[in-house]
Amino acid sequence: MIVNGVLAILAIYTVPSIFAGVVTNILPRRDLIESRALLPRADSPTDVCVRWSHQSAVVNGTLYVYGGQASSATGQKSDTWNNDFLTLDLTKSWQISSPALNGLPQPSGPPAVANAYLWSSLTSVFLYGGLYSDHPVTNPDPFSLWEYSIQSSSWINHQNPKTSAGNNSETGGAPVQRAAEGAGANVPLLGRGWFFGGHLDGYTTPGWSQSVPRVYLKSLIEYTFPGSTNTGIQDLTGGKSAGPDGVWRNITQGGLQEGAGFPERADGVFVFVPAWGKEGVIVGLGGGTNESFSQMNVVDIYDVATSQFFKQATSGTAPSPRVNPCAVVVAAPDGSSFNIHLYGGQNLIPYGSQVQYDDMWILSLPSFTWISVDTTSQSTPPARAGHTCHAWNAQMVVVGGYVGQNLSCDSPGIYIFNMSSLSWQNTYEALAGAPPLNQQTSQQHAGYEGLQGSYGYLVPDAVQKVIGGKATGGATATAPKASPTAGPVASGALPTFTVSGLPGSPGNGGGSAGGGSGGGGGSGGAG
Repeated sequence: MIVNGVLAILAIYTVPSIFAGVVTNILPRRDLIESRALLPRADSPTDVCVRWSHQSAVVNGTLYVYGGQASSATGQKSDTWNNDFLTLDLTKSWQISSPALNGLPQPSGPPAVANAYLWSSLTSVFLYGGLYSDHPVTNPDPFSLWEYSIQSSSWINHQNPKTSAGNNSETGGAPVQRAAEGAGANVPLLGRGWFFGGHLDGYTTPGWSQSVPRVYLKSLIEYTFPGSTNTGIQDLTGGKSAGPDGVWRNITQGGLQEGAGFPERADGVFVFVPAWGKEGVIVGLGGGTNESFSQMNVVDIYDVATSQFFKQATSGTAPSPRVNPCAVVVAAPDGSSFNIHLYGGQNLIPYGSQVQYDDMWILSLPSFTWISVDTTSQSTPPARAGHTCHAWNAQMVVVGGYVGQNLSCDSPGIYIFNMSSLSWQNTYEALAGAPPLNQQTSQQHAGYEGLQGSYGYLVPDAVQKVIGGKATGGATATAPKASPTAGPVASGALPTFTVSGLPGSPGNGGGSAGGGSGGGGGSGGAG
């Protein structure tokens, strides 16, 4: 947890499930909330000094940013928690000095939380988890899932959620609790979101004394969106769809998840890859506790269809251990490689020696090879942690982040990294002709979860030198050096696609929408 520049991690205590020993309060009747939708308040401010530990999600070319912490002046130490709600338009081009931010009305119901997660369907965003303020101390409310309906521009309160039984999960009927600082992921076309690990403490859970240390988790909370199906849940067998409140599952028995070699952790990242298995996999990177950080020479693999965790060794020099980075993934045009970009984060070990990173790394799949991106000749953004990032039009859009004590302000705090040229640039470029879900043209097929945000991506030279092939794909490194012994990665090769009519890559003459020119390797740093 990043609090006023310090990530606090306390002792680990293990419990049978995330619901053990938690006090819950009586919740108000749902019919006392007018139509379950709450009226808005004043517009959220777009101009802050520093914004960090917020939540964000992209829906159909609009990036939504919710809450977290923000300071309005240098040195501000209190009253940083907020429930600001912003949008950033990714369908038009803009300069990083004046990003297309828009302040939406501050909601009157959803709480001011940090280190939560914002899941997204094709029509809504869902706020799960998070920490309440520690300065001043704010007692957390009973957990509700808050949904923002994009069509009606209103918030909906899903109160008193309870779990359902399913594959590799706890029994149903348990109250869903508010965890924080976990690793989140969601897949709109599958209609599901996940939150892995994190912790419970007095800033997440009503009735938890601040004198009682936090409890770290290794459970995986899964939420099936309203109207979506999920064969892993008993209540949804036979092709049934989730009702208006969705369906929850607390996965605690997923293969290696039960073993001693699968530790509790917080502040890592989850990245969905539609590569293996019937429903794709999620790759887990980074994170840690007060005792140790997760090394990235071995990564976690979660098989969505079977609800099981596996391990996979990587090759190449791995990044140093860290917490609070961000990560996105883009697909080669022919689908022969998926390249995860990991940016920034921080190291807090030994205690008191907090340092933020500004480095960029690529984990190329299916070879699971780490590649260090050389940005030494570029003007890079200040090192940061507690930021978020998203892929759209083959560009990494970085939002906010804690930048240490030596930088007065980091405003507006939006940066763009071109994943085809591996360069920071001054301009976000909206590519002409991009489909609504921003997938590679060759991968827009029924029955295949094409990767959003990859439109226009070309495999960079630096990556081609390691995995083989060319800009459009054709990777020759098609398997990990350390062969997997079980799980979806061991089951076979990736599906590949025929490439034709390839759109231009940002910054390489691909054309833009909404004006603006393609940015080269220009300055992304400021302060």
